[in-house]
Amino acid sequence: MSVHSELKTLTAGIALGESPRWHDGRLWFSDWGAGELVAVDLEGNREVVLTMASFPFCFDWLPDGRLLVVSGREGLLLRQEPDGTAVTHADLRPLSAGPWNELVVDHAGSAYCNTIGFDFPGGEFRPGLVARVTPDGAARAVAGDVAFPNGMALTPDGSTLLVAESYAHCLTAFTVESDGGLANRRVWAAAGDHSPDGVCLDAEGAAWYADVGSGTCVRVAEGGGVVDAVEVGQGCFSCALGGPDGRTLFIVTSDWPPNLAARAGRVVMTQVAAPAAGFPSGREAP
Repeated sequence: MSVHSELKTLTAGIALGESPRWHDGRLWFSDWGAGELVAVDLEGNREVVLTMASFPFCFDWLPDGRLLVVSGREGLLLRQEPDGTAVTHADLRPLSAGPWNELVVDHAGSAYCNTIGFDFPGGEFRPGLVARVTPDGAARAVAGDVAFPNGMALTPDGSTLLVAESYAHCLTAFTVESDGGLANRRVWAAAGDHSPDGVCLDAEGAAWYADVGSGTCVRVAEGGGVVDAVEVGQGCFSCALGGPDGRTLFIVTSDWPPNLAARAGRVVMTQVAAPAAGFPSGREAP
């Protein structure tokens, strides 16, 4: 295992960052604390793309480039039209009261969304679920009994969905069936005492996951073997691979528990060997 020491700060002054994605030459991320969706280029130039009143909110893109945003507390999946207006893509409230959290969109435009299923941090734990939303906005639950689902990623061929189960301390895999349902649930990688949060995949079939408590971003192979790690020294909330060659690892960090007013969050980056693959990395499947 190698441990990276050369970390660069791409941008700072973030209240509470989450859900990074490399898209169209920039890194995009949610600043939950500021209620902003932010895009930043590799020179650190930032743009607030839109503002969101929801906490949490995560996002991804449809194949035609339209933006999808989960308004977590409201239980709505929103779609931004080309003229900038926001419309309801799907109403998730009949499936769960939420709050709704992460999402990933497949190559055909179906979105997998998850909910932790209880108020956090003050509420009593209940298991969450994963839902699938078709391009026409029809939503159905496809997996239940998930222990605080967080980041999700799809393999490049769309055949496997990985879900970071923070409270189960593992990455869980599901086989994606022909109708988009999920089957063959199994532990893809145990994480020991870590609580995986955001996750992304690389072209060698490994996964990176961010862990808040240890301040580390860890690369694991299927079966749980740790093959790389980046020690940040600040809570790691999520990660994404991107950059021109897909080999830049971006990590969204913050103090924990966060002080939103202090805006101590950052995006740090380092170079890694294997490039991005699958979804939502910005690498399109055939």
